[in-house]
Amino acid sequence: MNILHVCANPKPVEQSVSKQLAARFFGKLLELNPDVELNNIDLYQDKPPYYSNDLYRRMWMPVFDPVYEPSKAEDAALNYARKQIDELKKADVLVLTMPMWNFAAPALMKAWMDQILAPGLMFELTDEGPKPLHNITSIILLVASGGVYKEDDERDALTSQVRAAFGFIGISDIRIAWADGQNPLFFSDAEIRRDMAFDAAEELAEELAEESVEG
Repeated sequence: MNILHVCANPKPVEQSVSKQLAARFFGKLLELNPDVELNNIDLYQDKPPYYSNDLYRRMWMPVFDPVYEPSKAEDAALNYARKQIDELKKADVLVLTMPMWNFAAPALMKAWMDQILAPGLMFELTDEGPKPLHNITSIILLVASGGVYKEDDERDALTSQVRAAFGFIGISDIRIAWADGQNPLFFSDAEIRRDMAFDAAEELAEELAEESVEG
């Protein structure tokens, strides 16, 4: 099993509950299946550029016009996406680690998603709809937030965006370990909630390890 781990959190591990979730998840997974191939991408070390007109034209003009010839600037705008998608195409499972900031994903995670959701690279458009050009079957979402959110909470733009974006390219199996209520000013049980999320992350790792053996 090949796993790509993409992290969008600038804090060191000791200050970041989402990174601590990731440490628990991968610690348990590698304990149960040391043969897992793991590739880590830290978006604060390998920052994605924001979506540009050159990138838009390079991604989409060939879809609209099969004989379109991109300019050098347009072709260069696709370099980051190509590099990331090379790693994605090796992966069976994608793990996304991040905090929730202002009810949504960090801007760098959104910028990364804008880069990799590329026609002709991650999917192709057919008469039946988007056809995946990858092998990812599952996404593990490891999130921490200051507030508490119920399932399908309208304030939660993070999970709805991940589900919509990756559902578009054929990934519907999204599993979540969420450390909510991490603002101690509002939630006196923040540590209890964190520990429950740690347990949930390890349970997800156990599921994945079992599936990797069965596969």
